[in-house]
Amino acid sequence: MRPLSRRAVLAGGAATAALSGCSAGGSEPAAPKAPDPEHVLLRELIVDKQRTIGLYSVLVAAGGEKLAPFLARHEEHLAALRERLPRDDAQTGSSPTPSAAPSPTPAPRKVSLTRLRDLERRAAALRPRQLGQASPALGQLIASIGACEALHALALPRSL
Repeated sequence: MRPLSRRAVLAGGAATAALSGCSAGGSEPAAPKAPDPEHVLLRELIVDKQRTIGLYSVLVAAGGEKLAPFLARHEEHLAALRERLPRDDAQTGSSPTPSAAPSPTPAPRKVSLTRLRDLERRAAALRPRQLGQASPALGQLIASIGACEALHALALPRSL
């Protein structure tokens, strides 16, 4: 057996030290924790409700007093969703996704009863798919909101 050279021993020691340093638990930064899917869903629902309220507000401000009860229900939904947010998120008003950066909003299309009716139908159709991501308590709230949105689609007046 041939004795190891000094260079080989030093190289082996350096490699061993480097490998052991890489596997040490304290030297690596912790990977960011994946966001809770229910929490992400909740923030998306809140943003969706804010948009809906904005559209209703435009028509109510333009003289559509008949829409005030519909607007009030959406505001109640928003309040109930916000109550479910963790306190730090509710206070900071964080965005629906961590990477969501403010983007320029396209020129708003004309707000009409037809647009609101379509929005209510699409929202109501989306709710059953969202139930799979929710706890039973949040699922019950989502189902109730979806039922209300489906009713809105049918009950919205044909004209103002």
